[in-house]
Amino acid sequence: METHFKRGLGLGEEVKERLARDYHSAIVDRLRTSGFTLTLGATTIRLAEEFGFCYGVERAVDYAYQTRERFPDRKLFIAGEIIHNPGVNGRLREMGILFLDGSEGPAPEGPEEGDVVIIPAFGVPVALMEKYSRIGCLLVDTTCGSVLNVWKNVERYARVGFTSIIHGKYRHEETRATASRAVQYDGSRFLVVRDLDQARIVCDYIRAGGDGAGFLATFAEAASPGFDPDRHLARIGVANQTTMLSSESLAIAALLKGAMAEHYGEEELASRFRSFDTICSATQDRQDAVQRLVFSGIALMIVIGGYNSSNTTHLQEISLASVPSYHVESSDCLLGPDRIRHKPIGSKEEIVTQAWLPAGPLVIGVTAGASTPNNEIGAVIERLVAFRGHPPLSL
Repeated sequence: METHFKRGLGLGEEVKERLARDYHSAIVDRLRTSGFTLTLGATTIRLAEEFGFCYGVERAVDYAYQTRERFPDRKLFIAGEIIHNPGVNGRLREMGILFLDGSEGPAPEGPEEGDVVIIPAFGVPVALMEKYSRIGCLLVDTTCGSVLNVWKNVERYARVGFTSIIHGKYRHEETRATASRAVQYDGSRFLVVRDLDQARIVCDYIRAGGDGAGFLATFAEAASPGFDPDRHLARIGVANQTTMLSSESLAIAALLKGAMAEHYGEEELASRFRSFDTICSATQDRQDAVQRLVFSGIALMIVIGGYNSSNTTHLQEISLASVPSYHVESSDCLLGPDRIRHKPIGSKEEIVTQAWLPAGPLVIGVTAGASTPNNEIGAVIERLVAFRGHPPLSL
C-alpha cells in the first residue's frame, strides 16, 4: 500500500483560511508594517525583525492541517509534538490527532495498518520510521529541511567510518533522530556534546587520552553503544542540532579541530577531521535579530515560546546577557504589571517575579521562538499595552 503522502491535494485555500483563523495577529501585522515599533505615550514596543514561525514550522503545521482535511475518516496519529509549542500541539489534539508519545494525554494504542502517522518537524529515529512502515501506516513526513541537511552530513561521516560529534541536547527529539542516522553503517559511532565544557573534555581526551571509564561515565547516555574513546575519537566529523546557539557550535568545532591538529598534526587533519555548520538559517536569523534588539535601547525583553523549545531558550540566553529578560510560554504568564510567571534558564520550574514592569517611559523588546505563532505574540503585546495603562489597540 501507499506509505507516504505528499502535499498538493487541492486543499490549499481552505487550509490557509483555517491556519489564519487559528494563528493570525493583526497586532503583529501592524508592527511589521510600522518598522517593528509601536509607541503609545510613554510606552514603546519593539519587535525583533525576525521572530516566530519559521518556514519549516509553517510547513509542518500546514501538513498536519492538510492531513486532517485529506483523511477525515482515518485514524490520525503523530509520533510526538509537531513543534515545541503547547498551543499548537493542543490545537492538533482538538482536531482529533493522537500523540503516540503521550505528550498530549495518555499514549494511545496503535497505530495499525492503514492508519496515518505524522512525523514531526524534528524527525524521528530510523527504527521508529521503519516500524511505522512495516505496520503499513501512511506516513506524512514533516521533517524540516534543515534537519535533513544535518542527517546527510552525519550519514556521510558514517559511510567513511568517522564518528559524528553532535553539538546538541541528547534528549531532544531532533538530536535523537540525528544520532540514529550516525550509526547506520558497521563501525559508525556518535557522541553528543551539550556545551563548551563537555567539548573541552573531549578535546583533552583527544590530546592526551586518560581515564576511558570516566569518560564513558560522563557521556553515559550521549555515546553510541560500544563507544571506545581510544579508537572512536581518531576520526571525527562535527555536526549540530539545528537550534543550538550558533556561536557555541562554531566554537566547539574550532576547539575539536585544534585538538585534532595538536595530536595528529596539521597534515593529518584532512583525513581525520570534518565539519559542517548545520545551524538552521532561521535560527541564526532570530539570534542575530535579538542581538540587534538588545542593543537598540530596550529596558527589558519578553521572549515567547515553549519552555522545551531549544531555539527559544537560546534567544533568552542571548537577551539575558544584556537586559532583564523573561521567557514566557504565553500571555497567560503575564499576571499583571506587578507579577510575571516565567522560566529562568536552567530552572526546571516556572517562578513568579514581582515588580517586573517598571513605571515611567519604557522601551520593551519582544521576540519569539520559531515555534511560536503570531496570535500568541499579539496576545502578549496586547497585555503589555494594557498593563501600561493604554486602551486596547484598535486595528
